Amino acid sequence: MLYAMDRFPNVSLSHDPLHGYITFTSHGGVPDGEVSERQIIDHPWLQRLRQIHQLQTAWWVFPTAEHTRFQHVLGAMHLAGRAVDTLLESLAQVCSDLPSPGYISTLMRLAALLHDVGHGPFGHFFDSYYLSQFGLTHESLGAEIIRRELGGLTRGVRRSPSAAMEPDETIDPEQIAFLITRPRDGAVDAPLWLRMLRSLFSGLYTVDNMDFVLRDAYMSGYSTRAFDLERLLHYSRFTEKGLTVHERGLSALVQFISVRADLFRAIYFHRTVRAIDLELQELFADSRDLIFPGDPREHLEEYRRLTEWSLLAEVGRLWQSQNPRLRTLGERWQRFLRRDLRWHMACERTIFFAPGQSEHGSVLSSETTFEAAVRDLLPPELRNLPLRVDTARHVHRPGAHLPSAGQNFLYESGTDRILGLDEREMFRRIAISFRICRIYTHDATHVAALNHVMDRLTGAATMDDLTNM
Repeated sequence: MLYAMDRFPNVSLSHDPLHGYITFTSHGGVPDGEVSERQIIDHPWLQRLRQIHQLQTAWWVFPTAEHTRFQHVLGAMHLAGRAVDTLLESLAQVCSDLPSPGYISTLMRLAALLHDVGHGPFGHFFDSYYLSQFGLTHESLGAEIIRRELGGLTRGVRRSPSAAMEPDETIDPEQIAFLITRPRDGAVDAPLWLRMLRSLFSGLYTVDNMDFVLRDAYMSGYSTRAFDLERLLHYSRFTEKGLTVHERGLSALVQFISVRADLFRAIYFHRTVRAIDLELQELFADSRDLIFPGDPREHLEEYRRLTEWSLLAEVGRLWQSQNPRLRTLGERWQRFLRRDLRWHMACERTIFFAPGQSEHGSVLSSETTFEAAVRDLLPPELRNLPLRVDTARHVHRPGAHLPSAGQNFLYESGTDRILGLDEREMFRRIAISFRICRIYTHDATHVAALNHVMDRLTGAATMDDLTNM
């Protein structure tokens, strides 16, 4: 009697608090000469993500939010597999040149697994305050790492837990790099099926942001079930226009957008999180020559070893240096690590921008402009007051002119039409973006004067969030 017990070594399980069991192909279960998903997961470039927090600096504010990029990419890989299971049939109806189901599943899972491989310490903060000086983002650097460091390994992967590739198919690392980088205007040098699938990485709801919304909400204590993932996936299909949600799933999509925006307001842009970021900005500016030798593309091996753990261990020793400059810098880092923050919020306002409203002409569009306006309105004796302004911005949904726009659509069953999402009132009412505008000072001595200035700059129509702290 055959009991089909030989399948068990092929697939391994990892238990996740959000998704249940996450499956991946195991090294002992693939034919000789093939690479398993586990070998990719166990690679040093992936394992370093265990030492980079998902919430960059918010884990200093939310004690339970200690989860890492590593946990997140496993979750994104799982959702990529689920998305393929749901969407593949509709994609095949739209694209005649589709590769095998095994290729699509394997490619999407690898792209999701590797989409954050370029992240440095403190995640997106490192993008803004280190990588940007070299014209890089974590996405563009990740694409380079995939090409140069992981390309050979990914070419050896020939199956996902659900399906194997055809004998004549080989994973193309360039297609992985294409999926994980944001669209650029005029960039259409890819087959239609691949451009369609890219919407699951750079569209409105993606395997990346669906996982991090669920994960960040759960791990921070915000919500144990942030949005209806099952409904959103169930009512999604590919049409000739792109990734399309049925009108019955629109409420789930709007819920997802709303919860994501709430996470930005309550967690990512929390007043103390942003105060920590202000301190970190100043420390990074003075420590940049110590953090890393230069352009990461020229020092990939060193970059692989650069994590939050390694960085914090390095700066944590600076106070013992015999060099006066380094010792002073080390003492500043020690205060930071103790959360001894110099900047404290004096006032806050939230401003929403509806479709058709421009942020560019606003005094809030630039922190430099905003600070100058604040100082101009202060009494003369306070114009040199030590202060910092912060204008944290979140985009609820892509505007018409953004590269990521035009990737998501709505199916209207009554008319059998594919519409733009903003043709529905429920979606059209969603703000394009919002800014949380704050002024930080060293103490509360001049809070009343700063609130008066903030009211004059932002107007009476804005929302005061001072009670929600």
